Amino acid sequence: MTVMLGPIEAIPKGEGRAFVLRQARLAVFRDRDGNVYATQAECPHRGGPLADGLLGAGTLICPLHSLKFDLRTGLSSGSDCALRVYPARLDERGQVLVDVDEPEPEP
Repeated sequence: MTVMLGPIEAIPKGEGRAFVLRQARLAVFRDRDGNVYATQAECPHRGGPLADGLLGAGTLICPLHSLKFDLRTGLSSGSDCALRVYPARLDERGQVLVDVDEPEPEP
């Protein structure tokens, strides 16, 4: 399912923002070149708030322990931790769109 999170201007270049959806908690990033990325909101290593991490050149550094992640793949350097990544893009009006999984049906 694709969700619209709002205008890209709400995320300054070089920063991230956290979003809470029914399906997932996301961290969405806008790099200085205008690329948009979406990952899970918390670091899998120590639960750090990834939207507060340092962003640069398609990578993210966790604010708690400096673990470095590739925002395209979710893989980390020097660790077996990995982030869940979500396809993110801008529509023709500059709205951030993210593809998230459909929620599990309730039993």
